Amino acid sequence: MYRIGELARLAGVTPETVRYYEKENMMEVPARSAGGFRLYTQDDLQRLKFIRHAKLLGLSLEAIRELLSIRVDPESHTCQESKNIVEERLHEVERRIAELQVMRHSLQRLSEACCGSAHTSLDCSILESLEQGAVKNSESGSGKH
Repeated sequence: MYRIGELARLAGVTPETVRYYEKENMMEVPARSAGGFRLYTQDDLQRLKFIRHAKLLGLSLEAIRELLSIRVDPESHTCQESKNIVEERLHEVERRIAELQVMRHSLQRLSEACCGSAHTSLDCSILESLEQGAVKNSESGSGKH
């Protein structure tokens, strides 16, 4: 049996995180010692590690809850249910990567357009480009209200 501090340390989280997951009904309410300390089992540790790993993959708490319910009652669920949850997150990550690649390309263009010399920034190409982009965005966005 583990007390909350030890459980948290073994799972790589804080005791506050453990309490939060309990409050969110993602962890079972633990047994208590005679002194009133929360006591956790090896299953609790495994569940907490499962949650932590899923969080590291960027899964939402709702998705993690669904995966936990599938894990707890695997005979009532299919692998397709788990796969759908993971594929949804994968598509989100792929969209974000595409956005980041566009951002990277734009930043590279800004950097390459700048001479980078020590002259004053009165005629800085980066500042001018950002100013022009701000004007374009405000003109194109003004009709969308």
